[in-house]
Amino acid sequence: MVKIYPRSEHCISRSKISENALKVLIRLKKANFEAYLVGGCVRDLLLGREPKDFDVATNASPEQIKQIFRNCRIIGRRFRLAHVFFGREIIEVATFRGSEPDESDQQVVHEDGRLLRDNVFGTLEQDVWRRDFTVNALYYNIRDFSVVDYTGGMQDHTAGVLRLIGDPATRYREDPVRMLRAIRFAVKLGFSLHPDTKQPIHQCAELLKSIPSARLYDEMLKLFLSGYGLQTFEMLRHYGLFAILFPATDKCLETQEQDFPRLFLIKALDNSDKRFASGKSLTPYFLLAAILWEPLQLAVKKRMLAGENETIAYQNAANQVLSDQIKITAMPRHITQAMRDVWFLQNKFTRTVGVRPFRLLEQVKFRAAYDFLELRAATGGSDPQLVEWWTQFQLADEELRQKMTTPTKGSQGKPRRKSGRYRSKVKSAIQE
Repeated sequence: MVKIYPRSEHCISRSKISENALKVLIRLKKANFEAYLVGGCVRDLLLGREPKDFDVATNASPEQIKQIFRNCRIIGRRFRLAHVFFGREIIEVATFRGSEPDESDQQVVHEDGRLLRDNVFGTLEQDVWRRDFTVNALYYNIRDFSVVDYTGGMQDHTAGVLRLIGDPATRYREDPVRMLRAIRFAVKLGFSLHPDTKQPIHQCAELLKSIPSARLYDEMLKLFLSGYGLQTFEMLRHYGLFAILFPATDKCLETQEQDFPRLFLIKALDNSDKRFASGKSLTPYFLLAAILWEPLQLAVKKRMLAGENETIAYQNAANQVLSDQIKITAMPRHITQAMRDVWFLQNKFTRTVGVRPFRLLEQVKFRAAYDFLELRAATGGSDPQLVEWWTQFQLADEELRQKMTTPTKGSQGKPRRKSGRYRSKVKSAIQE
């Protein structure tokens, strides 16, 4: 049963809504169409958060929307949507979806239950039941500034519960990515999964294998690069979803030695979350290089035991690991190349005499590779003295760098342990 929350009973203020979203809502209203804010923006406004984007739902068809807005483009095949452009901001406008099966080619359902195409339009009442979670099915009405709730979303919102609309197993079959969205929203919002929502996830996890790899890659970025990567990782593993996204890594975590693989990945995720919290940029290739590091090491060991030299083994192992992973999450070429650069530079850090350190310092991905080395050292996967040497080398002046890289008798290219007097000299020179 529908419940209307008037302006006095909710905290959403027009001052917190994008001016461009308001323009879309008002122009649709003036054209005598229904117009509502819907989805994550309403949910976030109720939580007092700033929405990342604003979505609008209306009874106007995509073609009618395009007639109203000259700055509009119709997109999508699976779901036809209208994008209204205001400079760099895009307001997504969706026509109400219908709930009744359609015999035409506007709705196409795969034999496993997935919706391949769904352009059956309907009413607000029907559209509600096509949405995924109750807290995402709240509609802000521009006509009277009320919030319309058909599914008990306001109550779930207050209770901090994430609950799927309809039968969870059926909804997961329609779109298996909803399992990933459930995890992401639960972690991001600090909500708990409703028992009915979490119960089918284990048995439905394999359905994710039917999702196109490009879409899974996009979803993976949202999961791990939104500031909650570590919590998301733990929750994905709990429900058996991480094994679908990164099967080789999950297998390594199950056979870990002395907890090093797990500690390394946890540290990488934690560092990524801290960077996000401090407003720093995140690079997908660095985190992906960390996630796939242990499968790479395992593949290298197998190849070296089979007689390949270390350099060739690393190259072939990287090809193998990346080829297997791309079939699941279609990483772009510039991402995989950056991952290779970070991986292949790791062994070069052990060469600390002659001209090689100077050449390494000039590499485009040197800083990322150095951070990767530092991460390995912090979790027992590399020599902390090696990290200390490279830290000093980066900060030292040219004269000190020459001294640090001058070979000594029997050095064999390994970093020499400097005396306390030498380290003090380096530090004082850096400070000056």
